[in-house]
Amino acid sequence: MVAIKTQNAVSFLAKPDPALRAILFYGSDVGSVSERAQKLAALYAAKENPPGEIIRLDDQDLENDPDRLSVELLTVPMFGGSKIVRTVASRRVTAASLKSLLGGEPLPGILIVEAGNLKPDEGLRGLFEKSAAAAAIGCYADEGAALTGLISEVLTAAGLKITADAREELTARLGADRALSRSELEKLALYAAGAGTVDIDHIEAIVGDASELAVDRVLNAAAMGDAGAALAECDRALASGESAQLIILMVQRHFQRLQRARAGIDAGRSMDDILRQMRPPVHFKQRAVFERQCRLWSTSQLGHVISRIGIAAKAARLASSLEVAHTERLLLEVARMARQAQSGSQSSAPASGQSSRKPF
Repeated sequence: MVAIKTQNAVSFLAKPDPALRAILFYGSDVGSVSERAQKLAALYAAKENPPGEIIRLDDQDLENDPDRLSVELLTVPMFGGSKIVRTVASRRVTAASLKSLLGGEPLPGILIVEAGNLKPDEGLRGLFEKSAAAAAIGCYADEGAALTGLISEVLTAAGLKITADAREELTARLGADRALSRSELEKLALYAAGAGTVDIDHIEAIVGDASELAVDRVLNAAAMGDAGAALAECDRALASGESAQLIILMVQRHFQRLQRARAGIDAGRSMDDILRQMRPPVHFKQRAVFERQCRLWSTSQLGHVISRIGIAAKAARLASSLEVAHTERLLLEVARMARQAQSGSQSSAPASGQSSRKPF
């Protein structure tokens, strides 16, 4: 039985047990799941001579050829170099479909599976934990030593040091998702290049809050009519530990702020004046997209969408088991309304020769 604790994941990845032929990465931090799966696959491939072959299989591959996974893993390469197969838990990749592979003789190939947050009693997690030749590794939001290590890794590679207060502030802003945290750190390193030491001013200027960024992406995609991006970012936020009801609440607050801003615009106030007086203030990184949304949504449209959000919030509270479905449906409806608002805006554009000046 091999269940590797989150705090031991780094040491495992540095020197994986060669007896293990199947590894499951799961958890709320989808960025960490993906990053660790990629690193482990590259490590296994590099240890082979000649190098192993990394193969990615998704549900579509297995729909067309249901036996493809077992064929790749059970085929012994003629000229050396094991096959390392990366896949994602899905309708085709389940505990039932993998049971025979993990319960028999050691696999000639290496299987690496990525999954979301799995409870201790879920079949896929139990299968990997109970198999002598497999391991399950939990991947959760970076904190403490893990987050400090990630900060040091990225900044040291860029030839940068960091002051104590800057490190403390940076730690508070990161950690919701490893991929987002790494992206923010790499952006910070680029911004501070040549400075030698990262200080608090660098952090304030360039680094956002990773958890807020995750939800902001959901809000902005829906409010601008991009349903696909809204659902994708919602899935990512949920996998990172955000609750569905919190996302609905944040959508509600966002549109209430838009409604207040739009009312000010209709009353003849300037956008600069409105933004200066908003509490809490609109983050400077969000200002441009917030202004675009104010131009897109009319007062009546905002009243309609806020009413719809209230219905979704109540439904999610009354049926918590369906809160994700209610959230996704709400995002689809908001995006649809945004597209209608865009169509109305385009159809009402002034004809040639008429004034095209914005109302603010």
